[in-house]
Amino acid sequence: MTDPRTWPLVLRLGTAQTLAWGSTYYLPALLARPMADGLGLPISQIWIAFTVALLASAALGPFAGRSIDRWGGRPVLMGTSVMFALGLSCLSQVQGSTSLMLAWLLIGMAMGSGLYEAAFAALVRLHGTQARAAITGITLIAGFASTVGWPLTALLEAEFGWRGACLAWAGLHLLVGLPLNASIPRAQAWPVPSQRVEPNAPAALPQSPPPRHTAWLLSYVFAATWFISTAMAAHLPQLLVASGATLAGAVAIGALVGPAQVAGRMLEFGFLRRLHPLLSARAAALAHPLGVVCWMVFGPIAGPAFALLHGAGNGILTIAKGTLPLVYFGPVGYGQRQGIMMAPSRVAQAFAPLLFGLCIERWGSGALWFSGGLGVSALAALLWLRTAPPKTGF
Repeated sequence: MTDPRTWPLVLRLGTAQTLAWGSTYYLPALLARPMADGLGLPISQIWIAFTVALLASAALGPFAGRSIDRWGGRPVLMGTSVMFALGLSCLSQVQGSTSLMLAWLLIGMAMGSGLYEAAFAALVRLHGTQARAAITGITLIAGFASTVGWPLTALLEAEFGWRGACLAWAGLHLLVGLPLNASIPRAQAWPVPSQRVEPNAPAALPQSPPPRHTAWLLSYVFAATWFISTAMAAHLPQLLVASGATLAGAVAIGALVGPAQVAGRMLEFGFLRRLHPLLSARAAALAHPLGVVCWMVFGPIAGPAFALLHGAGNGILTIAKGTLPLVYFGPVGYGQRQGIMMAPSRVAQAFAPLLFGLCIERWGSGALWFSGGLGVSALAALLWLRTAPPKTGF
């Protein structure tokens, strides 16, 4: 997609995604402890509620995708903005474990229909096979969700407490997110399959169906790489300290991951966009295992190299989660298919902090061999796939 008139839409959707991620996925990192203290609950209860939210998002994803396929992204994402606001408002009023679970369940339902997969589906619904550049643009902007969200959450919590912070985020969804999602153009109806479709129509089908195992392999790749990403987000400082780094050094090294993700996405937007998405995904899947080898061979001194490799690879793989299903299966039915293929990833995200934490307790920094092995298995799955016939815009 090269039409410059589309970039204002990308900017609006990217901003809405930054708000969505910053107020949900990145919220517990700063508010879990204040919530637990304020409610008199163990902090594990907060993380269990967040796990429930991620599982709910996995269950709802296919239905949200099918709705976008049918009606376009505008009504679904507008409804999601309202649901985010309602869930965060309820979270600000919880009094115990039951209401906490229900509030996070509502937020999880909004996450299932309002994060990257829904935004990608909305763009594909509008621009078909030419949506790759727009998908990259959204991830470039929303890549700063933690950079913006964490400081803002910390400021709101310091000024108004955790309840006030949740209410403020709810207000931002109504005042900012809802108008931004309302600005999405209405989607045109898909052409009837039995009718002749012009070769350059946005809804053009793939030239030939991919092998049956393609969807299964992609689902595994997405789940394995999301597991790694979530595990590193939760435990990277702890791993660095366990391998001998100081706490200050661990924080400084961990801070490199975010900029590296954005750099990887800029690389995808520039040089790698000339390649088939499968090739850039293979290179990205190799990045984390290479970082693990550097770390395990050279020790904490290689921490910055690990953070840069992991971050860059993760940034490119986020784009691949949107572009690979598009290039293999085409835009028709993209939303529902994306929801189904990403459901295992949401489950992997839900359990990654707990499972990888157990690995660290058992093996210390040697737990990296486990995440590195997962990365190698994802690379092997991508090597099993073959590039599909070229399509318009790729």
